[in-house]
Amino acid sequence: MGESFGKSFTVVEATGDDGETQVWLAVAKPSQALTLVLSAVPEGWTAEVLSVGLTPKQQRMFEELNLEPGDVHRLDKA
Repeated sequence: MGESFGKSFTVVEATGDDGETQVWLAVAKPSQALTLVLSAVPEGWTAEVLSVGLTPKQQRMFEELNLEPGDVHRLDKA
């Protein structure tokens, strides 16, 4: 049986070879979130978990995305 992804949000920053960065949200444990995000970005990119605390407002906003465990979502710049 596979390992559970968990139900918590993990924020990941991905960086391309050209220095471009993207911030992603994953519904997974940190180690799993890295793998999931690296699968979603172009080959050769790197990723690291950001140690950020979510405010209650952010938590509600992310919950409204209706992501399932194992899902990732790119956060666009505002």
